[in-house]
Amino acid sequence: MELISIPALSDNYIWLLCDENRHVVIVDPAESQPVLDTLESRGWIPDAILLTHHHHDHVGGVPGIIERFPELLVYGPAETQSKGATIIVCGGDSINFGHFSFQIIDVPGHTLGHIAFYQAPYLFCGDTLFSGGCGRLFEGTAEQMYTSIGKIAELPDDTLICCAHEYTVSNMKFAHAVLPNQTISEYQQKVIRMRENNQPTIPTTLQTEKKINIFLKCDDIDLQRNIGITPNSQPLSAVFRQLRRQKDQF
Repeated sequence: MELISIPALSDNYIWLLCDENRHVVIVDPAESQPVLDTLESRGWIPDAILLTHHHHDHVGGVPGIIERFPELLVYGPAETQSKGATIIVCGGDSINFGHFSFQIIDVPGHTLGHIAFYQAPYLFCGDTLFSGGCGRLFEGTAEQMYTSIGKIAELPDDTLICCAHEYTVSNMKFAHAVLPNQTISEYQQKVIRMRENNQPTIPTTLQTEKKINIFLKCDDIDLQRNIGITPNSQPLSAVFRQLRRQKDQF
């Protein structure tokens, strides 16, 4: 498999995963033209579009791609039906075509119907887990999001976190403010250098995220103390809620 990301809008990534026969799936197309240009230049054949949730910066390119490839299947949660999804999927489902076989994981929080697509080692998780951070709670609750990122944390450490935005530098700035240890500090400097050289910071691995993503560290005593919670006095979902609230205000 070959995985590439296509920058779109101000900070989005559109993901393309291509098999050995040049067949490709397109994930969360924010725009159509960059996708169409890439398919043409590489001689790739689209098999399907995968949508993680209904926000425009994840579905805006669907009409243009479908205009060019009208038979293309579009998989997504029920909330994307009005955005072009033709096959509705939810957690526990699996989809199989060609060399592709994805498990669907329900990950509500950012939106109520948000899903992720997993074909080892690739996880397309939309706006659920970012490198160094997680998505805002636009529709769901902190408890839902905490549970959702917990599902992701249970996947193998070599899982590639293919999220949809380049937010790592700002996420690590917050992480360093909350939990300024050596590992987080070194990673913050690394991603700053990468962005200065116009390099993407994702995909990242789950193994890396477990070391530097403070939203996966709600059980850390120092973190709890640093965000104003008496250690072990609150459920971890409440720690997550407070952490997300402080990130929103950072």
